[in-house]
This record gives sequence, C-alpha cells and structure tokens, in this order.
Amino acid sequence: MEKLKDLIKGPNLIVAPVALNPIMARMAAEAGFKAVYLSGGSLGWYKCHTEANVTLTEMAQLALDMRAACPLPIVLDAGAGWGDPVHMHRTIAMSEAAGFAAVEIEDQLLPRHVEHHVGIDNLVSLELAADRIREAVAARTDPNLVIVGRTNAIRVGGMDDALRRAEAMKKAGADMLFVWGRKPEEMRFIAERLPAPLMTFAPPDGFSTFPVSKAEMARMGYRLAASPKSQTAGHTRLPTFSMNSRLRASACA
Repeated sequence: MEKLKDLIKGPNLIVAPVALNPIMARMAAEAGFKAVYLSGGSLGWYKCHTEANVTLTEMAQLALDMRAACPLPIVLDAGAGWGDPVHMHRTIAMSEAAGFAAVEIEDQLLPRHVEHHVGIDNLVSLELAADRIREAVAARTDPNLVIVGRTNAIRVGGMDDALRRAEAMKKAGADMLFVWGRKPEEMRFIAERLPAPLMTFAPPDGFSTFPVSKAEMARMGYRLAASPKSQTAGHTRLPTFSMNSRLRASACA
C-alpha cells in the first residue's frame, strides 16, 4: 500500500472519503479510494454530540480498529490538536502510535465553540496557530507522518488573514496547507498564493457538477481532498441536520 506522503508527491488529486469505522474504511478501499479521512465533525454527529466532545484516545482507538481491517492510509482531523503548543507532543505521539498517515491541525480556539458548526469560528492568534504546528513538527518521530496546517480564517478575517496564517504555518514546518475555501474563485486564488501540496474539502455533491475538475485542482497544486459528505457517510446526515437545526435556533434566540 502506497504511503500518503508518497501519494501527495505525485501529480494527482487524492480524494479521501470519510470513514468512521472499519466497514466504512473497507468500503472505501473496495471502491478504489487511496486514503480515508477520520473527520471529527462527522464522528461527533455519528455519536449524536458535537466535535468538542471527541477525544484523542477515541480517535486513536478508531484508527487501530480501521487499520486492522483496511490498509488505506488514514488522515486524522485533529481539530485544534487537543491543546496548546506543549500538548502537541502527546497528540503527535498518540497519532504515530495509532498509525495515522497525516494529522490536520487547525487554528480553532479550545474548547471548540459549538457555533463553529453553523459557520461562526473562534480562532486563536496567528502566533499560537504557528506554534502548534512548530511543536507538532518537533514532536514527530515518524518521517512519513504528514502534518497539515489548516485555517478557517476566510470566514472570520477574510482571505488576506487566512493566507497570512497559512504562510506562518508553512514557515513553522507544515508539510501541507489547508485553507478552507469552498468557492471556485477562492480555491484558485489560494493556489496562486500558496505552495503545493494543498489540501481542501471535496465539493458536497462531488466533482461531477463542480466548476473545477479534479484534474484542474491537481494542476493548481491540490493533492488531497477530504470528503466528509461522501456517500459512505450518508448515515451521519440525519443527526447532522438535526443538530445544526438546534444550533441555529440557539444562535437566533
């Protein structure tokens, strides 16, 4: 089985559907995918709570179960890394022990505020976000572990702030950058400003109707597209809809 680190050096965009248990991982493998994405948000919906209650040990155990049944590399959505920069050492140690191929660490404030799931983000400073990445890199002992620096700043401080944060994460040692932008023009602009390899979310309805093809995404420098709303995750959609409805009602109250 090809390592994720080697896959992202190639010319193609790797689509990683969400997998929350061994059977979902095996389904992805049988469908021809080359990696899977262990999404914190999707796991929260699957367990009928939110991502804030998902623990590092839960994720590590899931990875062990999945890897026992399926050889595909697993990308871990580590959220804010379960702590401040000093805590990244245990996060990375547990991730390596569990066999994750990549760890995605973002600039969210902890504890994660529930309104993140309805589009309201609370972010840490650029300096703290970069320090998380720097300590994660320092803690890494497995050279094949890919460390992804992610920012959601587009919907908080705008594109310029998001790019500054991504650049700081790259300088701190991130192997891959993930600036969360969903619009085609945002994706193109991000690719013009930031170096490959880049990560993104796959379009909710897939690439068949999206204005930017997988081939074009690859040419722009995108190498990994996580797909938390893939068909294998269809059974999480009802609790997701139900919880989001409650959150929006609370936000408007």
